[in-house]
Amino acid sequence: MSLNSSNARARRVARVRAKVSGTNERPRLAVARTLAHIYAQVIDDRAGKTLAAASDVDLSDADRKGKTKAEISTLVGKLVAERAKAKGISAVVFDRRDKRYHGRVKAVADGAREAGLTF
Repeated sequence: MSLNSSNARARRVARVRAKVSGTNERPRLAVARTLAHIYAQVIDDRAGKTLAAASDVDLSDADRKGKTKAEISTLVGKLVAERAKAKGISAVVFDRRDKRYHGRVKAVADGAREAGLTF
């Protein structure tokens, strides 16, 4: 396999996913980050179902106005945690995908912890 950027990304994702798997008791909190947006999902891998999801697109314009991307990411973490807790989920495992646990990815985790999720 040639080592281009997409192959390297796939290898990083596979390396993280080999260690992280969501169950019904502790689903996986997966964070996807693009240059413009941030997305978070709570996933039960055994059933193959998304239990809760949130993104910065779900936030109102008033919530996003004047805030940095990291502050918006914290709000997304809080929102996904609230939606997960409404479904009776209190503990998750964190899946950073191919991104470092830093910046906006860390901000989502911090927001979810503030809202009451444990991981």
